[in-house]
Amino acid sequence: MRILICEDSVLLREGLVRLLEDAGHDVVSALPDIEGLDQAVATTAPDLCILDVRLPPTFTDEGIRAALGLRSTHPSLAILVLSQYVEERYASDLIAAQGGPLGYLLKDRVADVSEFLASVQRISEGATVLDPEVVAQLLTRRNRDDRMLRLTERERTVLALIAEGKSNQAIAGILFLSEASVEKHITSIFQKLGFEQDESGNRRVLAALAHIENTGGPTPPTGQTGVAR
Repeated sequence: MRILICEDSVLLREGLVRLLEDAGHDVVSALPDIEGLDQAVATTAPDLCILDVRLPPTFTDEGIRAALGLRSTHPSLAILVLSQYVEERYASDLIAAQGGPLGYLLKDRVADVSEFLASVQRISEGATVLDPEVVAQLLTRRNRDDRMLRLTERERTVLALIAEGKSNQAIAGILFLSEASVEKHITSIFQKLGFEQDESGNRRVLAALAHIENTGGPTPPTGQTGVAR
């Protein structure tokens, strides 16, 4: 995979370059700030762009705003945001924005090299990969949606597992149900949330976003969250 990195920390930037290249990826550019980012994306045509949230000159939100811009100008580009903290406002906007595969991981949790590389691979395959702390903080928003009140307790549990990136098979194993029963619950969830079969976008992702934005469900377990788009 062709990867562009935008990270101001020299040690982390060079560490990511070595890590990704050793894993067989091609790092086409490694930038210390967002100056020249758009041109670099246009000239190197990366498959994935990895950005720090806080970049020069103000070290506030340059990176995540740049990620939002790339989602708009290069909708098929996969983006992985690395952050020391959860920027709730922009994280929600980034997740809700239309675009290609997306990842939002906290730097402190990117301690397992194999898990990090697995997350990069999942993003390249079209998944949305969210750090559980990101999901947990977004869940503190209690703007409940009346649609959520239509769900049964079992359906809410299934929806929470969908938001954690669990497959139907995994959900069946966790809840000791048949996959057919899980599929019936998911179909019911889609219907109650108003996600029709022909609606644009992936209904599984839309349902996960509805859960994140409108409920106070269980906090995901340790490990990256991934929703297949």
